[in-house]
Amino acid sequence: MTDKLLKVLHYSPVWLPLTETWLYSQVRHLPATIENHVVCRSVKNLHQFEVPNIHCLKRESPAGYLLHRALFLAGFREGFGFFDKVAARIWPDLVHSHFGNNGWTVHKAVRRLGVPHVVTFYGQDVSRMPAVHPIWRDRYREMFADEGTLYLCEGDAMAKALAGLGCPAERIRVQHLGVPVETIRYQPRAWSPGTPLKVLIAASFHERKGIPYALEALARLNREVPVEITVIGDAGASEESREEKRKILDVIERTNLGPATRMLGFQPHEVFWREAYANHVFLSPSITGHDGDTEGGAPVAIIELAASGMPIVSSRHCDIPEIVLDGRTGWLAGERDVDGLLDCLRLCLAAAPGWDGILAAGRRRIETEYDAAIQGRRLAEIYRQLVGAGH
Repeated sequence: MTDKLLKVLHYSPVWLPLTETWLYSQVRHLPATIENHVVCRSVKNLHQFEVPNIHCLKRESPAGYLLHRALFLAGFREGFGFFDKVAARIWPDLVHSHFGNNGWTVHKAVRRLGVPHVVTFYGQDVSRMPAVHPIWRDRYREMFADEGTLYLCEGDAMAKALAGLGCPAERIRVQHLGVPVETIRYQPRAWSPGTPLKVLIAASFHERKGIPYALEALARLNREVPVEITVIGDAGASEESREEKRKILDVIERTNLGPATRMLGFQPHEVFWREAYANHVFLSPSITGHDGDTEGGAPVAIIELAASGMPIVSSRHCDIPEIVLDGRTGWLAGERDVDGLLDCLRLCLAAAPGWDGILAAGRRRIETEYDAAIQGRRLAEIYRQLVGAGH
């Protein structure tokens, strides 16, 4: 007996920034028994992230988009009239809002529809936003009162943070983000003593990424082993991001890392992969920012590169220790711990003759718990349980 086709309406205001490739992977790997629809304000990068049934306000009503944008900039966050129109047109079996703040925006509309609501939290929405703008604590509590809503997050650390905001524990479910493991070529890296260590750093320039600490550790390691550093990423529009770039450039200048460092800026995913296979180690030591900003879960790049056979040096931050098992599939330091990162890099290099076993264990972990196809089937089962419970 085949499963009944379920119609799911995904809400994401912009489909899709380059920094949210994991969201595309999540939707694309849902099984064929799920009919996906996406409702959004605007689209970008569609040549990379095309999916069927995109309902875009800017394309369907340019004037409506300008009005919505003006209201948004004026501070109105609740409600998205175009969402109601699309929902009435397609009448979904379930709505899946991506990011907690977007879930709050449409939660009353979903309640009026009378269908189950899935809201996935991903990071800033559970950490920085409620810390910097306490109004989001009140908004989330209002949304948490909707009994027909299930809340998903990447791992146990984020689940605890979500419960700390007042979300009922029985309505929180851990649903790992997946990467398309079958498309990621497994090429275990190898490094020989006496040759430069090639290190990749890939992240947008935000305090939570811990890039200055990574560079400080590499500057010290460079006194022992020659390093070649590739940085993919750049500052965004925010002043916080531009300030972080200034800190990064200051470390490079102060520690004389300039000759050893290539700054590539933002790059498409194919360039990310080309550089990944050309480097030995991925260094990604996330931290909790002074404004409370965290990864929430873990950077998806860690999952991708572990699947590719690349040694990972990271930090004991949020849900990263669920992906990188310290000393078994990679190495973890404390947050903001330059000495600890240096020790991890030394341990990584000392283990180079045995990297094959460590990297194979890392690949197996991703195949088991973070494969997009497996996670897509698990997410579809969550949808079916919710829809079944509502009938």
